[in-house]
Parts: sequence; structure tokens; C-alpha cells
Amino acid sequence: MGHGIRALAGVRALAEGRALTTRLILLATDEDGMSTAEYAIGTIAAAAFGAVLYSVVTGDSIVTALTNIIDKALNTAV
Repeated sequence: MGHGIRALAGVRALAEGRALTTRLILLATDEDGMSTAEYAIGTIAAAAFGAVLYSVVTGDSIVTALTNIIDKALNTAV
């Protein structure tokens, strides 16, 4: 009678292992991600950030500061 209980336990363990494998496969192949609206908002945010960064870098104060740094570096006596 002990063999039957062990066999049943083995079948149960095998079923639990298959269930776990199935769950892991579903998690690995799950295609949840950003929707089209989220991509659009992300693209707009990136474009806005780029525009702000461009306006800051091309502003007079940044260009003047970079020019002064370069002039100082080139005119340094070695």
C-alpha cells in the first residue's frame, strides 16, 4: 500500500512542476507593454526635452561660456 501513496505523490509533484513551468513560460512570453498612446506621449516628451536642451545649449550664455573656456585653454602657457 505504501507504493501507491508514493506513486500518487510523484504524480502530484510532476503536475505541480508542469504548472510552474507553464506559469514561467507565460511570464516570459507575456506581451504586456506600452500601448500606442504611451509611445506617443513618450515621443512627445522626448521631443520637448530635446527642444528645451537645444534652446539651452544654443543660448547666448552657454555659447559665451564655452567660447571663454576654449579661449582660456588655447591661450594657456605651457
